Amino acid sequence: MRDAEAGMGFYAEQALPRILDVACGARMARPLRRRVCGGLVGEVVEIGFGTGHNIPFYPQGVTGVSAVEPSDVAWRLAAERVRNARVPVRRAGLDGQSLPFGDDVFDSALSTWTLCTIPDAVAALRELRRVLRPGGTLHFVEHGIAPEGDRRVRRLQRRLEPLNKRLLGGCHLTRSAPDLLAAAGFTITALDVFYEEGAPKFLAAESLGTAVSR
Repeated sequence: MRDAEAGMGFYAEQALPRILDVACGARMARPLRRRVCGGLVGEVVEIGFGTGHNIPFYPQGVTGVSAVEPSDVAWRLAAERVRNARVPVRRAGLDGQSLPFGDDVFDSALSTWTLCTIPDAVAALRELRRVLRPGGTLHFVEHGIAPEGDRRVRRLQRRLEPLNKRLLGGCHLTRSAPDLLAAAGFTITALDVFYEEGAPKFLAAESLGTAVSR
């Protein structure tokens, strides 16, 4: 049992960040990154920073980014992208559920394919509400539960979720980003729900949009 646990620990800490670096750098994700980053302004807090694949898409209005990323390996893999960033990017936190910032300090927030893995996603979103200035906007793109009419895909997601969580660091297939945002006190101001092209439907039900604290 200890050998198995040690093996999973090595996989989660060392191998998985490298796998996700390749997967999250897929060409088909770039248009979505460009869309979700559009309109970010000022000082930005980005949860689930990963290996920095959003950096090329920060618009001119961004003045700095505080990256929240728990993985040391992911942060090392991001080093070149961070060095080449147009704006200062600093690793400023490890846990989206407990942000080390004061209240009302950020102009914008960014979350890309992150809410699926955070153990308490609502707690993380409440933290984002706390650190956003009044009128600040959260930009998000998240995968999750398929649309209600797609019962076959939903059944498949429920069957595959335990395995997916084990292989991909706790990644849920059946969470609903709009529901999580509402539970945390956000009001969605723009939302596009769609299947990402080129990916299996059980992984590709996307919600992309913006939200403000209500």
